[in-house]
Amino acid sequence: MAKDSDTLLIKRYASRRLYNTETSDYVTLDDIAGFIRDGREVQIIDLKSGDDLTRQYLLQIIAEHESRGESVLPIDVLTDLVRSYTTQAQSVVPQFLAASFEMLREGQSKMMENIGQIPNPMAGMPGFEAMQAQQQAFLKAMMQGWGNAGSEAVQDEGEAPAKADKEAELDAIKKQLAELQAKLSGL
Repeated sequence: MAKDSDTLLIKRYASRRLYNTETSDYVTLDDIAGFIRDGREVQIIDLKSGDDLTRQYLLQIIAEHESRGESVLPIDVLTDLVRSYTTQAQSVVPQFLAASFEMLREGQSKMMENIGQIPNPMAGMPGFEAMQAQQQAFLKAMMQGWGNAGSEAVQDEGEAPAKADKEAELDAIKKQLAELQAKLSGL
């Protein structure tokens, strides 16, 4: 992982505690996962040896999410990954995975750019603009967890709101969506 000014440097001490050099406090794996979901690049190094431990910790974060039932990787994909470590396919797999995720990010970005441009036969219906704005806000909230491409396409000017603000905003969107669904059912 390249080190640049936007990369958050985390140092691992001999006690295995992780230290955020930006805020001068200790962090957990959940904190690191949150930084990454917010679009930050993270580098984790061993303080004593200087070894880059980023890959090891990212794999640990993935393993913890998978063990909690937050399964993203199907069994056949995990099986194929294990196989790739023992075959000649090992050299192709990293490029394939990188290209696949890049296509996913590009697709999400294009979807967010084009969402307002799709003609809709319901456009003349009363309250349609409000419903469309809520859908865009909902998609914005959902896409923020998919890394830089989704968040770049949907971020407004300024900084992203705090986590509590995001949760309150999402709750408000859910409430408004439920109200619109009730109105549509009444029509």
